[in-house]
Amino acid sequence: MDSEQGVIARLDEITGISHDAAQVIVAELGTDMSQFPSPGHAASWARLTPPVIQSGATSKTGRTGKGDPYLRGVAGAAVMSAAKTDTFLGARYRRHARRRGKQKAIVAGSRTIIETAYRIIADPGFRYIELGSGYHDQLDAGRKTRDKIRQLEKLNPGMTVTLTPRRPDAQPGGPGGQAPAA
Repeated sequence: MDSEQGVIARLDEITGISHDAAQVIVAELGTDMSQFPSPGHAASWARLTPPVIQSGATSKTGRTGKGDPYLRGVAGAAVMSAAKTDTFLGARYRRHARRRGKQKAIVAGSRTIIETAYRIIADPGFRYIELGSGYHDQLDAGRKTRDKIRQLEKLNPGMTVTLTPRRPDAQPGGPGGQAPAA
């Protein structure tokens, strides 16, 4: 019983997971993670991983299915409450919702929460560490540039944007390093 309380307390550290939600996750997944070979298998058991439908060279994702309704419900509610915060999970939800839509963002966030819960339950030394809302931005500085270029090209069909590399000796403000006169 004491170890279950420790697991529930550690699950409660995940953004969006309350004490009651942590109890539901432990009740549905159990405390013995040997039944799931990996975190992805636990998410798949909850039907949070869409199957890949492949025909020849074409492949697309299918529907996720129903899965465990209690686990999916708790994970979905946790994602929706985390979406309102300025945290890693909130930023992740907003990125996915902007690109793929709200429902797919809920499923992606739910999968992240279930996989994190698997790791917390399986390893007593594992702790959830909040990465912050700017985590994805610091991973790839060029990503923002590419995204802005794509947005420009989408707004202006037929327009092609090319970047010219900046000379290392060039000064901000123009050639010769002089700021333009006002």
